[in-house]
Amino acid sequence: MERDGERGFWLYDLRVETVLDGRTPVCRHVEGEYFRVIGENLVFEAGQTKVSMYALAAVLPLLPARQRDTDPDDWMSTDAEVACADPHCGGRFRIVREGRRWFAHAATTGLPESRGTPYWREEKK
Repeated sequence: MERDGERGFWLYDLRVETVLDGRTPVCRHVEGEYFRVIGENLVFEAGQTKVSMYALAAVLPLLPARQRDTDPDDWMSTDAEVACADPHCGGRFRIVREGRRWFAHAATTGLPESRGTPYWREEKK
């Protein structure tokens, strides 16, 4: 895909929020706590700094797919909650798509012949 003559792609920013189903959680799940996914980064805002690594293991593999455009009937477009990996835990993560960001291929590739300035070093406009 091109934008302004530059090859690249769009990714959704995500908000990943903890929700409970009424059962006592086994892992550290606090209703309403959240983090954001912006590009490749997990962003924790002030006061939102703790997530169980075991619970996080359940949701991490799905985040890159959820960031991308998917068919409206694909389950990745419609199913927004992921259960904790512990079957006895009542915690879930709700993944909400927020805004979208453009990433230039040259700013994100590891291919030496295609590489430009990494996106995280570029000046913000």
